[in-house]
Amino acid sequence: MVTKAIHLELITDLTSEAFIAALKRFCSRRGKCSKLFSDNATNFVGACAELKKLQRLAIDQKEPMAQYLAKENIEWKFLPPRAPNFGGLWEAGVKSFKYHFKRVVGNDKLTYEQFLTVVIQIEGILNSRPLSSLSSDIDDLQVLTPGHFLIGRPNNAIVEPDITDIPDNRLKLWKRVTKIVQLIWKRWHMNYLSHLQNRSKWTLEKDNLKVGTMVLIKDDNLPCLKWAIGRITEVFYGKDDKIRVCNVKTSSGVLKRPVTKLCVLPIEEENK
Repeated sequence: MVTKAIHLELITDLTSEAFIAALKRFCSRRGKCSKLFSDNATNFVGACAELKKLQRLAIDQKEPMAQYLAKENIEWKFLPPRAPNFGGLWEAGVKSFKYHFKRVVGNDKLTYEQFLTVVIQIEGILNSRPLSSLSSDIDDLQVLTPGHFLIGRPNNAIVEPDITDIPDNRLKLWKRVTKIVQLIWKRWHMNYLSHLQNRSKWTLEKDNLKVGTMVLIKDDNLPCLKWAIGRITEVFYGKDDKIRVCNVKTSSGVLKRPVTKLCVLPIEEENK
């Protein structure tokens, strides 16, 4: 809720037992959570009932394990019935995954291991998105991402050659998985940047870009989990007194780009 970090789990069915197993994996990898929010799906309600039964057993029995479970109680909160909009924050994350995954994979069949690999790599992609600059120093190009809250640093990926233009029949089994991830990265990456550029030009007048603002640079050829980040060092005005071009300082030098290729980080945009 606070960090907007995303954790994806792959389960084989929609039973309460499968969900409890997924919850155990989550707690082992991310730590125990104090609160759970979910809709009223039957597997969630059933899992909640099982955990409450386990809690009552822990209270009745004075065993060390039972006492530990009672102490580490998890509060489970359900959304109102037929109100998925109450979970808009995580539903947006689910949509980001499903929208491009369904269009890239289509009707192709993946093994469990392949599917799990794609899911976890997409999780890394979603948690790599820049949120805000780490400082106001114009020489500091570090940005805050959801990955910082999970592993203490930005998410990285193994650098691999771009194979998105190679036909599937020329790729080996695992190369096909790599191609799926690369295609999803390209689609989601550009869609995310375009979302940051949404301008309500007919209803709201926003401030121009300013010197020192941290921005993302649109680049169609970036590898997975790589973001072109820079700070504006100089602005150039058009005849309408609006900024049309900027000089941007990046780790590889100063680049001149039109404002159509620049995106302000989401949290910095909200604070304007």
